[in-house]
Amino acid sequence: MDIISQLQEQVNSIAALTFNTFGTLQRDAPPVRLSPNYPEPPPNPTEDSANFADQPKLMSAALVKAAKQFDALVAALPPSEGGEEAQLRRIAELQAENDAVGQELQKQLEAAGTFPPSFLHSFSCRLGLGVICFSKSLKSYIPRIQICIE
Repeated sequence: MDIISQLQEQVNSIAALTFNTFGTLQRDAPPVRLSPNYPEPPPNPTEDSANFADQPKLMSAALVKAAKQFDALVAALPPSEGGEEAQLRRIAELQAENDAVGQELQKQLEAAGTFPPSFLHSFSCRLGLGVICFSKSLKSYIPRIQICIE
């Protein structure tokens, strides 16, 4: 797996740990009296209140470990070459390449023309979609596919 994918996975892991940590703390934290004007809150019925004291420490340790792994992955990224100007030039090259490929795809779509209705019916049946509403032109077919229920 490349470094960027590993970074994305690590960010997802940190997000999941954070979500679970906050959820667990909200669920298991003992009630606290907010003001002397309010009555004493009822005790929280937890089976293992001794384990609750350890949970925040374990969860925060897992978050710190995940953050350190993320930092290690960031440190392993290759250094940028040539500075900001070179990066902007490379982005412009990639954008031009992307535009050229997009134009070639558009030409191929236009060259494909239209499909006969029998093909379109066969296509929808093979996908198990029932009836698909679309125009016969491939150019307008691809971005506008929608499933219709009769």
